[in-house]
Amino acid sequence: MSEAIAVVKDGVKKGDNPMREILIDKVVINIGVGESGERHKKAMKLLEQLTGQKPTPTYAEKTIKNFDIRKGEAIGVKVTLRGENAMRFLKDALSVKEYKLKKRQIGPGEFSFGIAEHIDLPGVSYDPDMGIFGMDVCVSLRRRGYRVARRKIARAKIGKRHRITKEDTIEWLRSIGVEIEG
Repeated sequence: MSEAIAVVKDGVKKGDNPMREILIDKVVINIGVGESGERHKKAMKLLEQLTGQKPTPTYAEKTIKNFDIRKGEAIGVKVTLRGENAMRFLKDALSVKEYKLKKRQIGPGEFSFGIAEHIDLPGVSYDPDMGIFGMDVCVSLRRRGYRVARRKIARAKIGKRHRITKEDTIEWLRSIGVEIEG
């Protein structure tokens, strides 16, 4: 068989190494409320409505008197998405940014961006009782085989050639239709 005719099986061309394919590891959505109480509860309810998963509260690490924050106080919420849910939410979130990211928002194997108002997400309408929340979206990418660095038994390091570089991340973003600026 000639190399010009490549057989595609499961999205990978024949001759390509499936271990080099870049996948979404997780998408973490974070809403920093800055205070506990009613607004914090509304943020938890909103994040659960947007993602369909129960969010986790985040707590203050230290006391800041100027902002009336005490150590251990719940001041934010976050949720981690994986698999199909992660890709679905990521596409909606990128549509808010018009599929454009700046180069400084991208790192080796990860990228992050913020959404100023949650009502910009497709299918979400304004609720005066809820208010408006901004959120941070952080995405981690991985290749197959990254588990060897995290497992308990026979743990090993990831080789330099198998790690995802910033250029690999940019290439992956372009493959899903994201435009990279400056």
